[in-house]
Amino acid sequence: MTSSVHTNTSALIALQNLNKTNERLADVQGRINTGLKVQGAKDNASIWAIAQGQRADMGALAAVKMSLDRATSIADVALAAGESVSDLLIQLKEKVVAANDSSLKTQSRELLNADFQAILRAIGQAINNATFDGANILNGALTNGIQFLANAEANAFVTLGARNLSLGGAIMEISNADSLLTMTGATTALSRLDNSIAQLNAALGEIGSQAKQIAAHNTFVSKLMDTLEAGIGNLVDADLARESARLNALQVQQQLGAQALSIANQAPQIILSLFRS
Repeated sequence: MTSSVHTNTSALIALQNLNKTNERLADVQGRINTGLKVQGAKDNASIWAIAQGQRADMGALAAVKMSLDRATSIADVALAAGESVSDLLIQLKEKVVAANDSSLKTQSRELLNADFQAILRAIGQAINNATFDGANILNGALTNGIQFLANAEANAFVTLGARNLSLGGAIMEISNADSLLTMTGATTALSRLDNSIAQLNAALGEIGSQAKQIAAHNTFVSKLMDTLEAGIGNLVDADLARESARLNALQVQQQLGAQALSIANQAPQIILSLFRS
């Protein structure tokens, strides 16, 4: 090797090796700081693109889950109101059956009718107040029910059907127009009440079945999101135990590289000894 004060080949080689070590050390430190082995497209373009696609799917599924959570809340509110109405109908039947006693005096019948009307008003209030986020599937405002997102492509839906529980309707035949003031009215009210109880229980059963389906699909979406998140982690997450070992090794290499560069930088001083007398 030629001895020269202008070109120190050993120092250049040592500097190149030290720079490579520093670059690798910076990469390892970046993976440790972020916890990611693929931080951007330049790290691994294909893996990064796949991970970004999966992240987009996760974002879409988060919107699906939000929609299903809203469906669950609407169904829960409707079922709570419907069960309250069912309890009120049971109370109502006691009054109506009592009113079918032909031996009742006028005053007693009027008292029964007052209770009867009060319970009917409570039923109407329960139905009208069964609203969550502006949606009420019991008061007849929605005829076709509500559709909620079922997949990330937004081309499949789950439907929560609406049931009109308004008084005097197809399900709740009993109405505010019914009266217990006469024997005929009490008999008619009892027939309508029995129909209302049977039809209401059937309607609530249908809503309950739909709510169970929505809850099951919501659970599936949650599990799918967890699976996607784990899959993304497998693609881009750094193995911090391995990175720790690499960091220790590279730090030693860095120190050795700096020492080697220092030695190489001292080599030209040997030339001075050649010119000493």
